[in-house]
Formats: sequence, C-alpha cells, structure tokens
Amino acid sequence: MALSLDDKLVVAISSRALFDFEEENRVFEQTDDRAYMELQRQRLDVPAKPGVAFSLVKKLLAFNDANSQRVEVVILSRNDPVSGMRVFRSAAHYGLNLQRGCFVRGQSPWRYLQPLRANLFLSTHMSDVRAALAAGVPAAQVYPHSALASDAHPHEVRIAFDGDAVLFSDEAERVYQEGGIKAFQQHEMEKVRQPLPDGPFKPLLMALHQLQQAGNERMRIHTALVTARSAPSHERAIRTLMDWNIEVDEALFLGGLDKGEFLRELEPDFFFDDQTGHIESAARHVPSGHVASGVRN
Repeated sequence: MALSLDDKLVVAISSRALFDFEEENRVFEQTDDRAYMELQRQRLDVPAKPGVAFSLVKKLLAFNDANSQRVEVVILSRNDPVSGMRVFRSAAHYGLNLQRGCFVRGQSPWRYLQPLRANLFLSTHMSDVRAALAAGVPAAQVYPHSALASDAHPHEVRIAFDGDAVLFSDEAERVYQEGGIKAFQQHEMEKVRQPLPDGPFKPLLMALHQLQQAGNERMRIHTALVTARSAPSHERAIRTLMDWNIEVDEALFLGGLDKGEFLRELEPDFFFDDQTGHIESAARHVPSGHVASGVRN
C-alpha cells in the first residue's frame, strides 16, 4: 500500500526560506548557476545558518514523536540536486527530520504542491508563490532579510495572520478601495451576521486548528489575527471565525496603526499579510511573508 500524506499538516518550503543562503545567492546572481553549484559543493560539510522560516519549521516538527507523525516538511527548491545534499545535511545538523525534497535546478517547483497535498508553501520566488495561490495552495513570499524569530516561546508555534485577502476574501477590501472608509464600515455593518468569504489561508488555519486539537504535551499552536480593521468592522471578522468553529488566541484590531511594533511584542514565528507595506514594517521585527492575493496585488 502506497504511503500517503493526507492525514498530515504538510509544509513545502524552499531551501532559501529555511536556511540563510543569501551569500550563495549573491554568487548565483553575479555569475551563473555553475559557480553557485560549485560553492555549494565546497560547503557540503558546512551547515547553513538558520533562515527566516527555520523557527516555524523546527517547532512544527516538534509535534512529531515516535508514535505519531503529524507534520511533514518537504523541501521544494529551485536548487540543483547537489545543493540539495547540503540542505539535507544542514537539516540533519540541526536535528530537523526532513525526508522528502524536490530539487528542480532553476525550474518552477510549485507543480509538485498538489501531489504533496501541501497546506502551506513558503518561497522567496514571487512567481512560484503566485502560481501556488492560483492553484489553491496557501503560499507566501518569504522576505529573506526579515528578523529571525524570538526564542522566548520554545513550546508554542506562534503564527499571526492578517484578515482581509489572507484569512478572509478581499470582498471588504474591494469595497474600501471603491468607496472609502465610510462605505467599508457601512458594508460591514450591513453584513455583520454574514460570514466573510474564505480567503487563501483559511485552509492553513483549519489545519493548524486540527493539529492543536489532536493535542501535544510538548508544543501548542498560538494564533493571532492582526488586522487594520477597527470597531465596528471588527465584529464581522470575529463572527466569521465563530462560524468556522475556530478560536484564535489573540485578535489585534489596529485601525490602520503600523503593525510592526505590535508584532514585535507578539513575537510570532511567522506573520502573513497581503500588503507589502505591512510586511516591510513587520520584517524589521519578525519573520514575515507576503501573500500575493486580493485586489491590492
């Protein structure tokens, strides 16, 4: 009987999102892929430094034990197979149990997301992220120069989401773009009891909720909604989560305030937003990724 990943939370991640390959990437950009490959070959026995999404991956893998493998992390990379050897060796050095990887040497790897049943795809390549989102897979472009995650919460996977165009659809954002803040607030008040349509990251939130419900003595999920919404438009967002039977641990309704400083205090292992301005602010403090969906993208 063939193995299946259907019962697991599957994270597909590029090598540059998991490890700090920025120096090697500069060699690639300044020369060619053969010079890059040679540098990686020379460094096969040198563990790469942790990258932006390292903390998220390490903590998610902590849900696994000898009796239950609930999380699968797969390397999905534009790297060549030789460079892939260094990725796996680096993972082993840090105790990350990674078993699967697809290395396609410059080609777009997103097409393997569907057979992997991926719940999340993290990559530094925007074209791959857009293709994944179009295929219905939650995906974000990792900002490789983001601050690394805090080590203050070793037993919590802390993930923060924007609302509109991320957890929810961009329906309300479109109203705001067309009619301004008054039209937006009126729209949300009129439809306050009508759940917001699903956004691209609802499936990931659902998968995280199921992982949390399964229980684990060593690790738990901590989720937060961090949104520019404010009262009275906050209520529809909360009612939508209630309709999904999902509870988040924190909800920050910031009414347009800069998100960066709030995220600094929240200390998530990763933050997802559809607006580059918010991501650039957040990336100064926490690991961040751009969700290229909705009317603003």
